[in-house]
Amino acid sequence: MFQGSMVALVTPMREGGDIDEASMQRLIDFHVANQSDALIVVGTTGESATLNEEEHCHLIRRAVEMAAGRIAIIAGTGANSTREAIDLTRCAHEAGVDACLLVTPYYNKPTQEGLYRHYKAVADAVPVAQILYNVPGRTAVDMLPGTVERLAAIDNIVGIKEATGDMNRARAILDCCADRLDVYSGDDATAMGLMLLGGQGNISVTANVAPAAMHELCAAAVAGDRDTAAAINSRLDILHHTLFVESNPIPVKWALYEMGLIPAGIRLPLTPLADQYHDTVRQALAQAGVLEQ
Repeated sequence: MFQGSMVALVTPMREGGDIDEASMQRLIDFHVANQSDALIVVGTTGESATLNEEEHCHLIRRAVEMAAGRIAIIAGTGANSTREAIDLTRCAHEAGVDACLLVTPYYNKPTQEGLYRHYKAVADAVPVAQILYNVPGRTAVDMLPGTVERLAAIDNIVGIKEATGDMNRARAILDCCADRLDVYSGDDATAMGLMLLGGQGNISVTANVAPAAMHELCAAAVAGDRDTAAAINSRLDILHHTLFVESNPIPVKWALYEMGLIPAGIRLPLTPLADQYHDTVRQALAQAGVLEQ
């Protein structure tokens, strides 16, 4: 349903943590101009865990309005409460998003059967296209390929963001489900490999700061052009790793601040990038051709 470079968009905030909608409009325009293929708003990188439900829904509505049909908007609507996930997904559907991205329920540690019933309940309740999101390093629950295969039979479950970075896992999901749902990487460092295996794109942190290059990389990899994809990926590899020197989205928000695109705000319990990493991130941006030294 979607293909290419899909940006896991940050939520711009002022120093005190208030949301900065003017900067959000600037980011959306920036990504349209640089040919990003879709924007994921209020996901993990968008600090969804620190937004209340009113803010969450408001930002989804505003993103749709700001995009004005120029780029696909995918809303993060996952929660560890199935009822809350349904409410957020319904809000996003009513706002007119192109799809929703739902992370596995964190902290509760549901069984595979619990995961299946959770996603089925949301899909049954809200007739919007939905993308599964598996990131066990954050959620403490791992959705196994067998569960993905069961969920792929549900019509409005159209994809999965597989963020383990495990190529064996990616291959297993592609083998069982590629004819029924699209598989997207959620790990920039291994995204090229997943796309060359048959994945349809990358939900990317790196694309926040290097959107044009990530668009070109994803287009080449999805088309099977290994040489072109590898050449671009080699230049961006330092960003894939440096943007995780502290927990995401700490480094990428600082990078966007350094680029003059957003204010420096971030919400507790996340804190601004430690001073010791400023030069590290700045140099990575320069080496990738994003920022002049």
